[in-house]
Amino acid sequence: MIPRLAEKTLNRYAKGFPVICITGPRQSGKTTLAKMAFPHKHYLSLEDPDIALMARSDPRGFFETWPEGLILDEAQYEPILFAYLKSYVDNDPQPGKYIVTGSQQFNLMEKITESLAGRAAFLTLLPFSAAELVLAEDTNLFPEDPFELMLKGLYPPLYDRDLNIYDFYTAYIASYVERDLRQLINVKDLNTFQRFVKFCAARIGAILNLSSLAMDCGISHNTAKAWISILEISGLVYLLKPYYKNFGKRLIKSPKLYFTDAGLACRLLGIQTKEQLFLNPMRGSLFEGFIISELIKNRLNKGQNPDLWFWRDNTGVEIDCLIEDNGKLKALEIKSGRTFTEDMLNGLKFWLKTSGISAKDGNCVLLYSGSQKTHISGINIVPWIEITRF
Repeated sequence: MIPRLAEKTLNRYAKGFPVICITGPRQSGKTTLAKMAFPHKHYLSLEDPDIALMARSDPRGFFETWPEGLILDEAQYEPILFAYLKSYVDNDPQPGKYIVTGSQQFNLMEKITESLAGRAAFLTLLPFSAAELVLAEDTNLFPEDPFELMLKGLYPPLYDRDLNIYDFYTAYIASYVERDLRQLINVKDLNTFQRFVKFCAARIGAILNLSSLAMDCGISHNTAKAWISILEISGLVYLLKPYYKNFGKRLIKSPKLYFTDAGLACRLLGIQTKEQLFLNPMRGSLFEGFIISELIKNRLNKGQNPDLWFWRDNTGVEIDCLIEDNGKLKALEIKSGRTFTEDMLNGLKFWLKTSGISAKDGNCVLLYSGSQKTHISGINIVPWIEITRF
């Protein structure tokens, strides 16, 4: 059993909101989490044609059959239910009565926002976090090598079934990325959309240039903007925004692109072995993306906004991640090398000088793929395993 840290957040929401909405990409564990957190609730999936027909043809009878509440899985398939759900919630605003899950966040969130504003709490569930694997009953699930974990990725089916990694991601791309998402945005040319997603993977850790991406894919700028928005809303990619405060330098204003699962990104890039990953020129960007995704998961699991940024001035000096925590700013530099060298600290030293923030209280951290922990010039150097504590 691998416990989900988000269960504590769901239990908190269940004390104050009549509807709890769990969104996230397919196979991220939404259904399992809902059943685990609310074991006594009746479960219905609206992907089941019989259940969907029942809900569509008699929505009042549907809700009155289970007056104690329900777990409604893939609720976006029957949006008519949300108007009726509002009526039942208004008549009986019992906290934690209805648990709604869905993979296509755009449709689901739109309907809930329209019908259940102020009545619903929202939780975004991404695949397993490293912190969750550490807590697992099977201690062999968490490898000592970060590149092994990155290659496998953190989708739950890979940890409870005997699945080949390549086969899983091939099927995942075909069923979700290429089918569900392209239908959502009415993509007629599958080859172009496939190329777009792969080109996004090739730009992990880079400043997002929609014009360049559109040109490489042979699509318009507006199409590229719409497609990247769908990938972001679906939970497959994350756009890390630049820090908005000016420290006396002209700053970059475009976001950086990351995938929320390193295993999916590796599959899109054709990386199949740990050795290929270690030698790949994208290794640093993939490792950076892996760490950023862990930071995002750690916050989403607590029901918090990520509150993460990057900082780069016009000369190219960059801090990979700035984290706001209780009003304090923490600078995090991410390096994929296993061996610490002092030049890894150059960006942090420059940032300290430019920002005027003193290096104290652990607000400057270098995180790398090695295993040694030390402290130099007010900067904490920590191994990648420490990501579970951020």
